Amino acid sequence: MANYFSDYANLCFEAFGDRVKHWVTFSDPRTMAEEGYETGHHAPGLKLQGTGLYKAAHHVIKAHAQAWHAYNDTWRSQQQGLVGISLNCDWGEPVDLSNPKDIEAAERYLQFCLGWFANPIYAGDYPQVMKDHIGRKSAEQGLEMSRLPVFSLQEKSYIKGTSDFLGLGHFTTRYITERNYPSGQGPSYQNDRDLVELVDPNWLDLGSKWLYSVPWGFRRLLNFAQTQYGNPLIYVTENGASQKLHCTQLCDEWRIQYLKGYTNEMLKEPLLSYMQIVTEIVVPTVCTLCILIAAVLLMLLLRSLS
Repeated sequence: MANYFSDYANLCFEAFGDRVKHWVTFSDPRTMAEEGYETGHHAPGLKLQGTGLYKAAHHVIKAHAQAWHAYNDTWRSQQQGLVGISLNCDWGEPVDLSNPKDIEAAERYLQFCLGWFANPIYAGDYPQVMKDHIGRKSAEQGLEMSRLPVFSLQEKSYIKGTSDFLGLGHFTTRYITERNYPSGQGPSYQNDRDLVELVDPNWLDLGSKWLYSVPWGFRRLLNFAQTQYGNPLIYVTENGASQKLHCTQLCDEWRIQYLKGYTNEMLKEPLLSYMQIVTEIVVPTVCTLCILIAAVLLMLLLRSLS
């Protein structure tokens, strides 16, 4: 399938590359894998719990890499475009910031969501927490090999770095707390993560039952992606709110507030910029002040001695 996808991508590059300069190989592949091969809600409608979605994602990642290399080797020099992937993920906030278990669960939530696809592309392999959890539960279920497929050394090298930008889709946030699911319950994506997703009843609910307006989570996800993957070029490829009410006339005030809140969070100074300010301005300033204070104290000491 990866080869077929590369053929299709080459056809698109040839036909449209003189006009299209930004290419997204896959949009929200996590939902495609989970809903198509875990829950069966989307095509092809398979319920291969705890196995199918990992295999599907594995081939999606390899197909993405082949398409990127095809563009890089054949078309980039003449078309001067960019090729990336679009990944959707909600922000996961620990329920209790003083509880290490909740902090670990929130990190695990993000790695099983965004890192599942981004980590191979930016670091060459699946997140370690995915390999550890799925491998351990697979062994406890009597399997000789992990249900999470393995990239060969050659594949890791081939996949790493295959993104000119990171497309990021984001809509809402969840509070995360740890819950250990016994391996005896059988394999599933939910059981592999060992966590529970919660919502704050005070959050504004919108048109879809899963959608709540939590703008601050967007900024935190952007900062996470920026620091986790080496400050990549990020395009926000998905965001918005479904219709809340059936209106005979325009009634979009709630959607305006949603978009305003999320846009404002996106426009805030990035975390790395703050870190750069600290490095370039604050640290030298503090050092200079320390030197001046030391000089003044030395002068006072010499005066007292004289």
